[in-house]
Amino acid sequence: MATVTLKGIPLNTIGTLPKPGSKSPGFSLTKGDLSNIQLDDYKGSKVVLNIFPSVDTGTCAQSVRQFNKEAAQLANTKVLCVSKDLPFAQARFCGAEGLENVEMLSDFRDGNFGKAFGLEFVDGPLKSLHSRAVVVLDEEGKVVYTEQVAETVEEPNYKAALEVLMDA
Repeated sequence: MATVTLKGIPLNTIGTLPKPGSKSPGFSLTKGDLSNIQLDDYKGSKVVLNIFPSVDTGTCAQSVRQFNKEAAQLANTKVLCVSKDLPFAQARFCGAEGLENVEMLSDFRDGNFGKAFGLEFVDGPLKSLHSRAVVVLDEEGKVVYTEQVAETVEEPNYKAALEVLMDA
């Protein structure tokens, strides 16, 4: 279990992020067209998992915009923005913002992604949503970087995640 805060109020997650050097947990997430996609579909590409509670909050929306702008320009890299938002809300956000360099994926069906990555909140006002985190995977699905943001209303360290991508 990890503890983060929401405006200073402690919140607990179901577990902890996978360690760098470990194999990423497998996952199945829902795309905007309601089809499913798995981790294995990204084999051969570097993957940035930008994980957050809801795209309908300012900080979450900004993380999608920022990764759309920066990480999506890196060679052989897929940026996956993951939340429990319905795929319709995710598509509406990207359409309104003109964002085309990230893939919005939803864990709304069963929440197994949040559980596998140890990010599901188990208490507090965000219970059952995902803690804000960034996980970077290499082309073989090995974890090369993780950050669980300590204060939920703060943005992740984009620079650190991007530097790992450039070095990998």
